Amino acid sequence: MASLRVMRGLVAVLLLGVCGLVKAEQIANFEDLALGAGSYWNGSDGSGGFASGSAWFSNNYDTTYKSWDGFAYSNISNTSAKGLSSQYNAITGSGQGGSANYAVGYVGWITPPTMVLDAPTIVSGLCVTNNNYAYYSMLNGDSFAKKFGGSTGNDADWFLLTMTGKDAAGAVTGTVDFYLADYRFADNQLDYIVNSWQFVDLASLGVVKSVEFSMSSSDTAPWGMNTPGYFVIDTVVPEPASLSLLTFAGMIGLRRRRSRLTI
Repeated sequence: MASLRVMRGLVAVLLLGVCGLVKAEQIANFEDLALGAGSYWNGSDGSGGFASGSAWFSNNYDTTYKSWDGFAYSNISNTSAKGLSSQYNAITGSGQGGSANYAVGYVGWITPPTMVLDAPTIVSGLCVTNNNYAYYSMLNGDSFAKKFGGSTGNDADWFLLTMTGKDAAGAVTGTVDFYLADYRFADNQLDYIVNSWQFVDLASLGVVKSVEFSMSSSDTAPWGMNTPGYFVIDTVVPEPASLSLLTFAGMIGLRRRRSRLTI
């Protein structure tokens, strides 16, 4: 078991921050969803969600207010648009690795954005970034939310995405946190707002049937977050098969043996 955990860790390290390398077996990548160029789907058809690959992504659409929460999907490439009209835009301008489609999550007032798997499995991880609305709100501030860091840049602001795994019985298996922005560093030059695809390791959640997404921010009011509650995901990957892990471990071992022979 210890060696298996080590190999899982090596795979996670290999994928960390290089979402463009995630090309093999996938749970969902949203490329199987039909969209016209520069468009989006937000649940206005009343379907309650959508399927991609071997997962279902929840959606709630309010026909009275024409609003939504949960998941939408999009292929909009404009990275300079700001405000509510840019809620369907990934700040990267594309899916991970230059692909077209990606999913946009919004934490609203009904139920949290939820990914439900066809069958319980270990999710190795997924790729995450910000959307335009949240990114520019944190970068510049807006009529509802503050500029992260404040006027001096010294405010210890943060924007957190939390992923909660649940098993087939609905019991929580664990949580994973990922900071979409972090201004808590003593050195302000280390402060950041994510604007590229980042791989988030979810293997520690164990075998899950669903993953729920929630958000929190340092900028809050009595009614909730001031920071727009959006995030963007792409390319959800399962735990590599044992054979793949062994192959990967073998490659590592071969490289080590070769390194010992190098003078």
